[in-house]
Amino acid sequence: MSILLVVGLGNPGREYAKTRHNAGFAVLDALAARHALAWRRSARFSAGVARWDRPTGAPCLLAKPATFMNESGRALRALADFHHVPPDRIIVVYDDLTIGLGRVKVSVRGSAGGHNGVASVIEHLGGGFLRYRIGIGPKHPAEMDLKDFVLGKFTPGEQTIFNHHLTTYADGLGLLIDRGPAQAMNQLNRRTDDHDPDQTQLPRDLHPR
Repeated sequence: MSILLVVGLGNPGREYAKTRHNAGFAVLDALAARHALAWRRSARFSAGVARWDRPTGAPCLLAKPATFMNESGRALRALADFHHVPPDRIIVVYDDLTIGLGRVKVSVRGSAGGHNGVASVIEHLGGGFLRYRIGIGPKHPAEMDLKDFVLGKFTPGEQTIFNHHLTTYADGLGLLIDRGPAQAMNQLNRRTDDHDPDQTQLPRDLHPR
């Protein structure tokens, strides 16, 4: 079985830490901490990389691109090419405004849904990768600019909710890695009234970086 590649999307730099747009980084950090994995900066791949030699199953590489969000696909493609990882063995973890805070969804296909990081992945890699979508919605106040919202930090109350669910996010990602998308979707996805970006196109500037 080929290696697994799990990529969290976010923006590098201290000023973007704890922003809604960096939810993908936060979830990978939680998973790496759980298994005592060490991050190493790789200039070759423009990413932070941690190797997880699992007791069972294929080895797993966790990666956090050091590019800005809208260039995430460049780092992912370099990693995938070097390690010969096909798209169906790649999981992309990212924030999703159309899913409520505290929830997560797994998808096996779809459009970028207005997310520039996902658009970059599609541009450089094509489709076929798995999506682990972390809810950061809904946007409030409603009149707030979308760019300001996704690049803004969680409010103290939202941060408490997000931190409370970090264990659940890591558990779900572990389930997806170990058992595959069918079982993960069965256990993690629930019907809601949220708009699903797999069917709904959002403005291109929803996720500006």
